[in-house]
Amino acid sequence: MTIKTPHINTEQLIQPEKGRGFQIVGWVLRILFGAVFIFSGFVKAIDPLGSQYKITDYLTAMGLEQFAGLALVAAICLSALELAIGLSMTTGIKVKLAGILGLLFMLIMTPLTLWIALKNPVSDCGCFGDAVTLSNWATFWKNIVLLIVIIVIIYCNKYERPYLKPFASSMVAICFFLLGVLISCISLRHLPCIDFRPYKVGNYLPELMEVPEEAEIDQYKTTFIYEKDGVQQEFDETNYPWNDSTWTFVDQTSVLVKKGYVPPIHDFNLVTLDGDEITDIVLEADHAYLVVMYDLSKTNRKYLNKVLELYQQAQQESAQFYALTASLEDDIYAIAEEAGIPSECFCQCDPITLKTIVRANPGFVELKQGTVVAKWNAADYKVNQQ
Repeated sequence: MTIKTPHINTEQLIQPEKGRGFQIVGWVLRILFGAVFIFSGFVKAIDPLGSQYKITDYLTAMGLEQFAGLALVAAICLSALELAIGLSMTTGIKVKLAGILGLLFMLIMTPLTLWIALKNPVSDCGCFGDAVTLSNWATFWKNIVLLIVIIVIIYCNKYERPYLKPFASSMVAICFFLLGVLISCISLRHLPCIDFRPYKVGNYLPELMEVPEEAEIDQYKTTFIYEKDGVQQEFDETNYPWNDSTWTFVDQTSVLVKKGYVPPIHDFNLVTLDGDEITDIVLEADHAYLVVMYDLSKTNRKYLNKVLELYQQAQQESAQFYALTASLEDDIYAIAEEAGIPSECFCQCDPITLKTIVRANPGFVELKQGTVVAKWNAADYKVNQQ
């Protein structure tokens, strides 16, 4: 009687990464890694100005302000690269190249996010745009996981065979990158197709400015320094010698140990050139138009005629009209004369807030009783289009 022994693939014993199990693991991780990169690249691509602002913050923190002029180009290329890597990973096109680029990407971003977590130059890394906000330490550990994942992907998929010819694969990969660039260019010309910020159309702004009664407040650790017989000693709020006249107060320091609740909109404050605070007046108005020009020196002058048209339309509709900027008064008076609108219509506001309200300079916002009902890039606005 002949006993049959199971066939053993000695090649798979020597090179287990060729085994079915390794291929499945590599495929699953490749899809997951690609999905993260597609999401990250897409939310940046639809908001290139937001990515530009974040990169500028990084450059400022590093003392490299001289490179801020390249921030927009870097933002577009970064989002396009992430999107191309993600699409290549999920579709299986140019997987080896995408793996190498993904590994290089993580080798650069992981130590960078460690520095950000340690130094805390910005509160949010911006890795997922405004769609998802992560703490700096959460971002670092996320990158550690992705770095491990891409190493495993490269190991498990190094024997994977492409299903397209080299030239066709290269063309498709290039198209993936160009797709990201195209999305960014469209978003620059118009507005982001998806608005993740608190000033998006449909939001009632006063509600987003409220702080619930039960909300946590900032918690501080206060240290008191007293001196007695030439010796200084530190105390806290529970044991400082407030009723002992033999101690002399020297100094007091407070350190934030836990951040309290911060409403989604917490810095929307409008002040006229006369110094009057009119935020509530604007939010309570039945109908108001806002023109956002955060920096008048960077405002696209060819759209000032659109600003005048909107002002005239507001007059016809008996709607309030305000031009919001963070620029100085001399610049305000100059552009008011150039645009042909009264300088009394201008209000000053925090520049970060203005950049958050609308990704355009100038950008238009329509409010009705505090609710955002429409937003436009000035380039897209047409009179009486509602």
